Amino acid sequence: MSVRKREVAEARKEKRAKESKARAIWRNVPTSPRKMRLVVDLVRGKSVSEAQAILQNLTKHAARTVLQTLKSAVSNYMQKHSDRQVDENRLFIVEAFVDGGATLKRILPAPMGRAYRIRKRSNHLTIVVDEKRVQS
Repeated sequence: MSVRKREVAEARKEKRAKESKARAIWRNVPTSPRKMRLVVDLVRGKSVSEAQAILQNLTKHAARTVLQTLKSAVSNYMQKHSDRQVDENRLFIVEAFVDGGATLKRILPAPMGRAYRIRKRSNHLTIVVDEKRVQS
């Protein structure tokens, strides 16, 4: 890595450390991004306690993954701000998005010597939490 790139990377890391937000990323989740987005759209912008209640009562399989990632983001926030007392009820989801991950390509035998292609999709789930600021 060149010196300039390293300096830029370190500056970006310091800037991220000064922010109050905390995030959690789960990469290569073996669920299609389309199915995961249905669940993530339900909790985006909600408070953490409300989002956890929604996810615990949802019957979709992707809800368990989103709940686990949300708990990780909250834990990251608590660890980042361990110097002061943080109320978990004041946390809310700032960003939540799903990006497509690697696609495993498989082949299913078909009649007459043909083959059907099966695409097993995966995704990357990112959740960012922050504390609600009291406006005075």
